[in-house]
Amino acid sequence: MGAVAKVSEPRPVFASARAIDTEHLSRMTLGERSLEREVLALFDRQADMLLPRIRRGDRAVAAASAHTLKGSAVGIGAFGVARAAEAVEQARDAAFREAAFAEAIDTLAAVLEEAKAEIARLLAG
Repeated sequence: MGAVAKVSEPRPVFASARAIDTEHLSRMTLGERSLEREVLALFDRQADMLLPRIRRGDRAVAAASAHTLKGSAVGIGAFGVARAAEAVEQARDAAFREAAFAEAIDTLAAVLEEAKAEIARLLAG
């Protein structure tokens, strides 16, 4: 038998400069507006819990928390947050200077604030 090719998940298209890709969010929630609002609110609360863990935890805790945040971010279409969280995950290695690790966390925090502001606008509308 020949080797079986591994099928990977499709990578999101980063066509939107918005903090939340609402088309992706709508696809993920099957267009159910109440479900969209619920997952946005859940992400907002989760971000409030995870960012402090990322900031104060050791690198392993920060990377694990960033990984969780990344998965949730992809689910709601916050692809900028997902990329920034992935950078924190990658910077956990000892080869990265402490300053580079801190910079990755600061970038994540900034992008996360943009996403949270967009979530607030979406929930208010």
